[in-house]
Amino acid sequence: MSTTYVRPDEGRHTPMVDGDHIAKAAVKDAQGAFEVFEVIAPAAPMTPPHVSPWSGVLYLLEGRITAYVDDTSYDVEPGGLVVFPAGTPATFEVVGDSARALAITTGDGAGKFFADFAASVPADLPVADSMAAILTVTERHGVALAGTQPLTN
Repeated sequence: MSTTYVRPDEGRHTPMVDGDHIAKAAVKDAQGAFEVFEVIAPAAPMTPPHVSPWSGVLYLLEGRITAYVDDTSYDVEPGGLVVFPAGTPATFEVVGDSARALAITTGDGAGKFFADFAASVPADLPVADSMAAILTVTERHGVALAGTQPLTN
């Protein structure tokens, strides 16, 4: 592993239905792997709860969100942190105009999923209008909407 420095305005932008996920770093070494993202989320309809094969940590920098994890809601203010365990239904909703968070995910799958999602699902359409594309992408990456099972090959 080598040192990584990313300036505040740098990173790969992946616009998604729940905000812009800006890839800041991907680390993989003998101890494991993790990815770091800045998430800038506007007020918008909440994405459906979903189950990911990676765990995530969301540290709120600006704004307010309500995080939903396994049927429990958490009102999160700046400086608050929520852990989204792998295999657990979760989502979040912006309270107010927008929110900005630091997200850290285990493994190296989230960035691939975000990039595929951004390339395959129009960010400017309502979720209901994009559901076929959303399901196709989620299935490719082992992500499932809560109450559904991802397809396995």
